[in-house]
Amino acid sequence: EVHLVESGGGLVQPGGRLRLSCAASGFTFSNYAMSWVRQAPGKGLEWVSSINTGGSGTSYADSVKGRFTISRDNAKKTLYLQMNSLKPEDTAVYYCAKYLSGLGYEDSSRGQGTQVTVSS
Repeated sequence: EVHLVESGGGLVQPGGRLRLSCAASGFTFSNYAMSWVRQAPGKGLEWVSSINTGGSGTSYADSVKGRFTISRDNAKKTLYLQMNSLKPEDTAVYYCAKYLSGLGYEDSSRGQGTQVTVSS
């Protein structure tokens, strides 16, 4: 059974930084591309970023490009999202999920999420 647990969220001031982590279990993590998605208050899910199995290929939504960095440690079965220069519009619940072509993420594999709030 796929089990993804996100952590690292919190309250941060605009311009600040956070590093999210996603611990994976129940499947062979190194065999799957992974994604981060987010859901802002009152809005639908938004794809944020994806990374291939080896970590050499990444992609980002235009809204976070140049500010966020996705990475992974296959030995630790952990996915990361380094978020810099945070803006109030980055406020959302952040989820990790398996990558799925088309949508960008496999919705059924999402973890419980971690809240990120950007506010002064």
